[in-house]
Amino acid sequence: MTTHPPLREALACSVFEAVQATRAMGRVMLSAAVEGAIHERIGPVGDVLLEDGHVRLAGGAHDALIDLAVVTTAVADRSSRMRDRVLPRIELLDAAGETQFSLIALDGLEPFEVGLAGLARGGALPDKVRPPADDTPPAEIAEGDAGGRPLHAARASGASIGVDFTRRGLVQSWRGVIADVKPIMGFFNIIQPDFHLHLKAGLVARWERREEAGQERLEAIGVDGRPIGLVLTGASAAFAE
Repeated sequence: MTTHPPLREALACSVFEAVQATRAMGRVMLSAAVEGAIHERIGPVGDVLLEDGHVRLAGGAHDALIDLAVVTTAVADRSSRMRDRVLPRIELLDAAGETQFSLIALDGLEPFEVGLAGLARGGALPDKVRPPADDTPPAEIAEGDAGGRPLHAARASGASIGVDFTRRGLVQSWRGVIADVKPIMGFFNIIQPDFHLHLKAGLVARWERREEAGQERLEAIGVDGRPIGLVLTGASAAFAE
């Protein structure tokens, strides 16, 4: 009789071992978000290194640092779907059991199970409770919205910039030339082969600018006056409007 793994199961291995397993999963998306901002790196995972209490993902498609003082456990989840596709993932959780971010196996279940094959399992978990769908229509994007201005400027300049995102337990980075900024469904969207950014219109009240190591550094400040975790870096000319 064929047995199927549970939709959700705890992994009894270390976080480092769970992240290492993604190297066998083909294309992987590390998706991190705070409310209204989503930063995603996409592609095969290259090196996974243990560095002074952190796990580093490196390679052509990934550049991230996971803080093991925050992220303490991992869960294998096979319940997520997009249309007719299963998008299994490794969820990384804090000590309170809250998911901080996920590593999504974009090539499906088969390579996902190959990657997990050598890991210790901790037993089945209850199905995940998902919030109801939000049917609120997206807000119109106001002309001159602060969030999109330096993104549009960087695209127009053709300069290479850095887009760094920090949330609890993670710092994730991308550097390159922005090919396009698409204002769709109430978000500014950058969609590139190895990187996606989705920034909600109205989320950014202003960008705090300063020079750092000979480059311009722009930190996104939300309407509540606090940083949202998104930082742009590059030559001053990259952000000239």
